[in-house]
Parts: sequence; structure tokens; C-alpha cells
Amino acid sequence: MKEVDNMANPISIDTEMITLGQFLKLADVIQSGGMAKWFLSEHEVTVNNEPDNRRGRKLYVGDVVAIEGFGSFQVVN
Repeated sequence: MKEVDNMANPISIDTEMITLGQFLKLADVIQSGGMAKWFLSEHEVTVNNEPDNRRGRKLYVGDVVAIEGFGSFQVVN
């Protein structure tokens, strides 16, 4: 089990996983799923401290997403 990051904003999911594109919309970082590809090409995003710009990247409970200019978020259930 991954450690909880107390500095990250929790984003709750009801499924086993969520894609990075879906996550951006759920976290209110983007307004529509169609913006994900553009957003990821224009902003620095890391998943668990590793750069990632794939909108289809699968995120699971415990993963931490950091977005330049928006902060850090942690996937929780």
C-alpha cells in the first residue's frame, strides 16, 4: 500500500483505476476531457515524481499527481 501524502489534495475515485485525462477533469484542472491532450502538452505533470504526459496513463489509489501551477493531488478511494 502506498503512503498517504499529507501535502497532496485528495481526489476520490469509485473505480480501481482512472486515466490521467479523466483525473484532470475530476480534479477540476480542465473543463472537458477533450482538453487533456492539449493541457498535458503545455504543462509539466509528474506521476509519482516521474514526468508523464500520457492522457491514458492509468492511475491507482495512492498515486500522486503533481501539476505545475496547480499543486499536488493524491488518488484515494
